[in-house]
Parts: sequence; structure tokens; C-alpha cells
Amino acid sequence: MTTRRAFICSSIGGALAISAAPAGAEIATPSLPSPSPPQAPIANRAPLSRQPLIGLPTGAIKPAGWLRRQLEIQAHGLGGHLDETWEDVGPHSGWLGLDGEAWERGPYFIDGLLPLAWQLDDDVLKRKAQRFIDFTLDSQRPNGLIGPKGSDDWWPRMVILKALTQYHELTDDPRVIPVMRKYFQYQLDTLPSRPLRDWGMMRWQDNLVSVLWLYNRTGDAKLLELAALLQKQGYRWRDLFSDFPFTNPVYPSAITVTAALRATDPTGMPDPAQSAHGVNHGMGLKAAAVWSLVSNDPQDREFAIKQLAILDEYHGLPNGMFSCSEFLAGRSPSQGSELCTVVETLYSLEYALAVTGSALLADRIEKIAYNALPGTFDDTMWTHQYLQQPNQVKCSVSTGPWVGDGPESNLFGLDPNFGCCTANFHQGWPKLTSSLWMASANGGLTATVYAPCEVKTIVSGVGVTIREDTDYPFRHHIGIAVEPESPVTFELSLRIPAWTQAADIKLNGSPLHLPQSGGYARISREWKAGDSIDINFASTPRAVEGHNGSISFEDGPLVFALPIEEEWRKLRVQGLTADWEIYPKSDWAFAASAHPVPKRVERNVGDIPFSRRTPPVLLVIEGQPVPDWAQQNGSAMDVPVAGKRAGTLEKLVLMPYGAPKLRLTSFPSMEQKT
Repeated sequence: MTTRRAFICSSIGGALAISAAPAGAEIATPSLPSPSPPQAPIANRAPLSRQPLIGLPTGAIKPAGWLRRQLEIQAHGLGGHLDETWEDVGPHSGWLGLDGEAWERGPYFIDGLLPLAWQLDDDVLKRKAQRFIDFTLDSQRPNGLIGPKGSDDWWPRMVILKALTQYHELTDDPRVIPVMRKYFQYQLDTLPSRPLRDWGMMRWQDNLVSVLWLYNRTGDAKLLELAALLQKQGYRWRDLFSDFPFTNPVYPSAITVTAALRATDPTGMPDPAQSAHGVNHGMGLKAAAVWSLVSNDPQDREFAIKQLAILDEYHGLPNGMFSCSEFLAGRSPSQGSELCTVVETLYSLEYALAVTGSALLADRIEKIAYNALPGTFDDTMWTHQYLQQPNQVKCSVSTGPWVGDGPESNLFGLDPNFGCCTANFHQGWPKLTSSLWMASANGGLTATVYAPCEVKTIVSGVGVTIREDTDYPFRHHIGIAVEPESPVTFELSLRIPAWTQAADIKLNGSPLHLPQSGGYARISREWKAGDSIDINFASTPRAVEGHNGSISFEDGPLVFALPIEEEWRKLRVQGLTADWEIYPKSDWAFAASAHPVPKRVERNVGDIPFSRRTPPVLLVIEGQPVPDWAQQNGSAMDVPVAGKRAGTLEKLVLMPYGAPKLRLTSFPSMEQKT
């Protein structure tokens, strides 16, 4: 089986601080371009299909409140210092023109560091990112190829292209468009004789995202030829899900290559395990949506919703993710989801949200971003897991229930199990921030995902600032201030989450009774400086049935979990950070009851939003011990359908899923099924 390890050009896991670099390894401090002023969003050119929502240029949205604190935690942790302690993106990186790792890790790192740096307006981080950008732009070969000379693999260039598109939106650097045009001409000339394969074939849609971005800015018809060629050589995600073969945990050696499965791969399925690979599925969730802009096929446009429903049916977990301990792994809450898959699924759904306008996709983005994303980091974001589990009762060197990963998969550390997530996790929070608001096809603005932020954009030629003040998702009140530079008429749309029982909306203090369509409430009017909107979403904590009749608890977009007392044991030092095991110091095997309705308890939102030390909201439920529920291979055994319960009812206090690192999320139900 082809693995990522076969592509790595340098050893994994060593720590190399910049201060320890040998003489001659220093890289000149780059100058920084001036930031671009607010820009109007760019809609699709004909013949691309019209999409209901249009992403705002990178940099139009800045985080505020708890979200800014979360991004600052990332910047103060590995997100801002990875190059100082991990040689794969350090001063010898191949993506700086030197002799270090030259595959996907440099591009992954920059794809998240770049928006993080500009969202925080941090010149130190900007300069770190600028070094990689300058190398990529200034080292293009005469034939058009970009990137390190030691590799011509299509895949890592797909990632750096996404970084270049963000960089151009942030700075309007005049080098970007010519470099991309020349590279895409090289692709168009070269792909017939050197077609997509392996990771590039599975992830062709990420290449297409940048091709269409450039087409909308140049109108170059050759880019549409390239789009068609990428789709022809790329993996056929729609075909896979039209007759989905992976309805059970997938062990690669046991994959049966049927004619239907072979037909999904234009190369004839040399590596069938790729089609069950979790990160590929996270990226593949946007494939049909991206292609729909070219095909104008409504079935392509809506296919991400069908894909997600199928993954939920066979591999869905209570934290909003699907399982993938390297490969799709079933619905047991003791199974894991890879951090790379979390951030790639978020990005795919953010892109598909713009193409479809589906409020249900926005609901899922919030569920993943506010649960699974923080659930896999320590409070400082100096360590992370490769895999997280909803029922995570121990993090140790052990075999676990994984279908393809190694014994260090759920440790907290620098690069546990494999370093792809170390490089790639950085895009999660910054790209979420970039997707909080989008332009509407009718010229208005849409609140797509709720979080505190400030938006600066252009509507009908008028500069508009929007300030969103909220502690959502920990609270369900949202305040929006609209500040146009001069009065301007447009439609402002507000997403109404599917979980709310009622949405109370006021404009300048007066209640509005708005018609809702497609999950949005819409306000069309002339907006003036000083206008304000107040939203209150009604939510009652709820029990949700899951695998083996288990129940988990939700309130608004948050999933809740029982915290298990944690004992952190340092396994090894890793440069500026370390690898850790976590052992349980309290009981975890409880059944729970959906009745009475969980009691909600609110606290202040602290400086670390997702921390077991200062959880901003709690749920109190009733539970009972399950003495025959035990650990196996370092993990909780699968949640029992009906366990022997003993002892009296106990009050169990649950925290938001992302706060505790040892937790129980799926409980056996105390109610007997009839």
C-alpha cells in the first residue's frame, strides 16, 4: 500500500531550533507588502455556474472576543513556533530552497500560518510565512514548475497554490497571477504525459479550486481546459458514493476490488486503500461541489450533502466527524478521527457551503469546529493528537481499536504517529474565521457561521463594516452592528440553526417577524451607520441517540462530555514541546438517562475558551455506574447496548466536548428498549 511515508524526503520527528541551525542556514528577513484595502468579493465568470454565496477575500474578516483569544493561543503555541522546533518546516525546508523536507509539510504549514498571521496582524508570523511565499514565487523554472527542485509531485503544489490565492487576496502582490498562469499552462501541457496519480489523483479538487480562482480573475479560457483535464484524471467521488462499498470498518488488506470500485479510479485502482483513506474523504467532500461550477449539474452541486449523510450512516461519530483511524472505521465512539481529516473536512464544507448555500452544512461546520477541532489540542496548543476519540478514557502507547494507525496515535505531542497533522492543523481556526460571513449572489451579505468577529467589505461600491459581538457557541445571543460609510441598500441574511426552537430577531430594538427560507432569515433595507441587530436562539439541552442505542448530549452547536480526571505523564521531550500520555484518575463507566432534561449552568467565558479548568457552560445529568464496561488495548470497549448497572443514581456534570482530554461522550442508555 502506498503511504505518505514513502514520499517524505527527510526523517520525521527530529527537533531543530532555529538558534541551532549551522552557519549559513539563516534566511534573510523578508520585507512585507502592504495589506490590501477592503475589496469587493469576486463572483464567478461565465460559463461557470452562479453560486448562492461567495467567499469574502481572505483578510476581510478579523476575529474578536473568544475567537481571537483562540487564534492567539494557536500563534503562541505550535501554530506560531513550529518552524523553531520541527525541522520539516524549519530553516532547511525544501520550500525555502534548501535540502530539507520537500513534499507536503511546508505547504500545509503556510496554508494556515498565512491567514493566521494576517488575521492577528502579527508581523513576526507574516515574515515567517513570507519566506515560503517569496521562495515559491521567485524560483519558478522556465517551464513553469514551482516549488523544490527535488520533486515534481503534483500534490504538494496543490496546497501551496491555495496559499498563494490567500496571499494575493491579502496583499495584491503582482507576482502571484503571472506565476499561477505560467504554472497552470505547464500543467495543461504536462498532464497528458504525466497524469495525476496517488494523492494528487485523489485530491484533484484542491487543484481545481485554485484554477477556478484564477479563471475568475483572468477569464483565460485555457483554464477551463485544464479544469476538464483535472476532472478527467481525478478520482470519481460521485461514483464511489453512488454505490458505497465501505459500510463496515475498513482494513486495507481486506478490501475487495470490485468492478464498481475499480471504475472510480482512472488509473485502474493500483492502490484501493486510497479510496477508504480518511483525509482523502475529508477533501473529497468538496469534489462534486467544485466541479459543479464547471458542469452546471445540480446533482453535482448538492452531492456533498449526500456524501456526508452516507458517511454519517456508516462511520458517523457524536462530535460531528466520521471515524478514520487512517481508514474509515465504523461508528464506535471508541474509534478515532484524524486531525488532518477534521481540518480538511471543515475546509471542504466551507467551500461547499458557498456553492450550495445549504444552512445544514453550516450547522455541521459549527458542530465540528466547536467540538472536534478543539477536542484534539491541549490548552496551550503546544501539543495535539493524531487521533481523537469521543469516548477517550486513556491516551497511551497502545494498539487501540485502530484499523490502520500505530500505537502512538492518541498521544498528545509534537508529531504523534505521523507528522502530517503537525503541519496541517494550522488551517482549522483561520479558515473558519474566513468563512464566518459570505457575500450573497444578490449583492448582499450573509452570516453563515456565528462567532465574534469584525468584517470589512464592499457592498454596492460602499465600504461596510460589521461587528459581531457574541459568546456563541457558549451563549445563544448574537449582537450585530452594521456600519456603512454611507447609506446603502442590500439584503442581510441570517442563518437560523436547525437546532433552535425559535429565533428572536430585533432590528434597532424592534422585533422582526421575518419569513425564513432555506434556513435563513432575510432583512432587506437601506442600512445606515448605527443600525443594530440582536438575535436570541432558543435552545433546550437534548439527548441524541447514537451507536448501539447510546445517547450523547447537545445544547446549541455544542456536544457535551463527562470529564475524567487526568494524570499527564511526560513520555519524551520534543524540542520546545513534549509527548505526553494521559491516564484516568476517576471512574468513567457510566450509563445516562435522557430524563429529566439536562440542567444548563453558565459561567464566564475564560481566556482559554475550551478548557476543563474554566468551562463556560455545563450540563448536569443523571447517571449510574456500569461495572462490566472495561478498557481494551488502551481504549474503552465499544459502548454496550445494555450493561449491568449498579449503585444509586449520581449527578454527572458534563463539559463542552473540546474542554476535557479524557472524556465520555456516548453513554449507554439507562432506558430499556422495548
